[in-house]
Parts: sequence; C-alpha cells; structure tokens
Amino acid sequence: QVQLVESGGGLVQAGDSLRLSCASSGVTFSSYTMGWFRQAPGKEREFVVVIRWSGGWTYYADSVKGRFTISLDNAKNTLNLQMNSLKPEDTGVYYCAVRAGRTLADFRVPSVYGYWGQGTRVTVSS
Repeated sequence: QVQLVESGGGLVQAGDSLRLSCASSGVTFSSYTMGWFRQAPGKEREFVVVIRWSGGWTYYADSVKGRFTISLDNAKNTLNLQMNSLKPEDTGVYYCAVRAGRTLADFRVPSVYGYWGQGTRVTVSS
C-alpha cells in the first residue's frame, strides 16, 4: 500500500524559501514518476514539477523554473522540493503524487497519478 505524507509547509514572506518533503512508503514499482502539484484557493490543481524514479530526468513548470528544485532521496524514500524566491502566486496546498510505470507525455495531468498525499499548505504573503 502506497502512502505519501507531505510536510514543510508554512507561512512565509515573498522572497523567502521553504523546503517541502514527501515521505513515501510502499512504492515498490520497478519504475515510477513522482511529482509535485499545487492547488490555490478556487483554482484547479496544477502541475509544478516531476522527477523520474531514477532521478535522471526532471521537468518544471515555467512558473517555477529557476526557483524550485526537486530531488529524490531513494535511501530515505523521500521526495523533496526546495522553493526559493517565493512569490504570493506560489500560495496553495502542495501535494506529492506517484504514478507507476513509465513516464509518459501526460505527466502534467493530475488524473494520471494514482497515489496522492494529503497536502501541505504554503502561504506566501506580499
């Protein structure tokens, strides 16, 4: 049974940094993709960044490119998201997600991910 637990959210000011973590268990697939998504109040869940299980490939949304960094610590079964130079528009609930199998072209679509954490809230004040 796959379980994902996010942590690290909080209230910060614009320009600050935060580091989110997603502790995983039960991810025993031979290949998989892990991603971060976020959902702002009143908006749909949107793609932030994705990483392939081997860690050799990542893809960032244009809105976070150059500011956010995803990493996967396989020894600790933890997915991390370092967020720098935060902006008010980064506010939302951040979710980590896992998709079993090969990374396909629809990796930005939330519905293709079969496993989700409960989310951690990030609020960036101006």
